[in-house]
Amino acid sequence: MPLLSVPPVAPHAPPLGALLRLYAAGSALDCEPVEQGLLNRGYRVRTTLGRYFLKHHFDPDTADPAAIERRHLATQRLAALGVPVAPPLAHREGRTVAVVGGHAYALHPWIDGRHRHGGQLTRGESARLGALLGAVHACLERVMPPKARTRPATGPHPVESADPADTFALIDDLLGHVSRHRPADAFDELARHRLLERRALLEQHAVRRPPRGASVGWVHGDFHPFNLLYRNGAPAAIVDWDRLGVQPRAEEAVRAAAIFFVRPAGALDLPKVRAYARAYRRAAGATPSELAAAVHRVWWERLNDFWMLRWHYERGDTRADPQFPAASALAVWWTSEYDAVCDAFVR
Repeated sequence: MPLLSVPPVAPHAPPLGALLRLYAAGSALDCEPVEQGLLNRGYRVRTTLGRYFLKHHFDPDTADPAAIERRHLATQRLAALGVPVAPPLAHREGRTVAVVGGHAYALHPWIDGRHRHGGQLTRGESARLGALLGAVHACLERVMPPKARTRPATGPHPVESADPADTFALIDDLLGHVSRHRPADAFDELARHRLLERRALLEQHAVRRPPRGASVGWVHGDFHPFNLLYRNGAPAAIVDWDRLGVQPRAEEAVRAAAIFFVRPAGALDLPKVRAYARAYRRAAGATPSELAAAVHRVWWERLNDFWMLRWHYERGDTRADPQFPAASALAVWWTSEYDAVCDAFVR
């Protein structure tokens, strides 16, 4: 499934003067777009009073001001519990969202830090990462509305698992795109190989389609390396809470591990996964059976998922292309090493 989900947009200069006046944040000295992140637009802003991160909530699925403020309130409550986040600043009218020219903006303190993928983490740091996500899930249960905990999961990861019949039709459609692309290039060659390979795997494993998902809870919704900042070797801030929602919690844990700990050739670093998963289970109070079911559902999701190819061929959006070799290889490797992967998450 995509980490982020909107097509590319042209550069857009925010109404910086009006926003800084509203937030009483001084006069602008510098404003630079933040390149990482595909869902919304972000800017590094330096003013006479300090440094800030300005977020333009552009994606229509997550840009409702009232919904943004509810997510902001959640991060404020998480911060009070000690979760490393970067809650937004309130402006002169007492709100955390500014609507200017029909667009929603939020101003956050600038967090000095850097992103780290799993290859840059030790086993101990991998365990700390799992404990952090487990703490996020546990704390969300404390600060979010209790009634919503029993709602069916909503959002980008549906409870119903993918139907292989739909996936076969999608594979045929994408193969048609590949064959029509001229001039053919190395990406086309790899795409065709992976599509044919995946079709064969699905034909072999179609009977293993998982049932509907089980228990759900509040999750970050988009927990991956670009949404976690480290400073001095420790997590400094979890950012981008736009996908906060009710989902199968253990699946977020598995999905995050499959992003953090995938190696360039498509294999998972299982010793680090094991350290991460043990710490997650302790912090979240998750059982081995929950993790085993989540492993199966996320494996199936990966086997049926072609969002990167859809971006490339249907949208003409190539920003996810660098992720495709490892991500597409992971589905194949995971299938062949299914038992070892499951063992790493549950023991």
